[in-house]
Amino acid sequence: MSATNLKRTLTGTVVSDKMDKTITVLIERKIKHPLLGKIVRVSKKYHAHDEANEFHQGDVVTIEECRPLAKTKTWRAIKLVEKAHAV
Repeated sequence: MSATNLKRTLTGTVVSDKMDKTITVLIERKIKHPLLGKIVRVSKKYHAHDEANEFHQGDVVTIEECRPLAKTKTWRAIKLVEKAHAV
């Protein structure tokens, strides 16, 4: 069985675009607490590659898993889902 194009994709909000060709994406999940049974929000930040520096803070983007591009960067931004609202 071949693993063709089984890359994981996640959708989250860009929290930082200060680095060159790299964005920080915050992914939030809702899980049920194993003991309390309460729904809690769990968040994690990922560094994603943004070749053209096209995504900015507040944008909702989709990222996909790829080969390691740097020490902490193994994701690539592939699509803009929603543009940030102007303040």
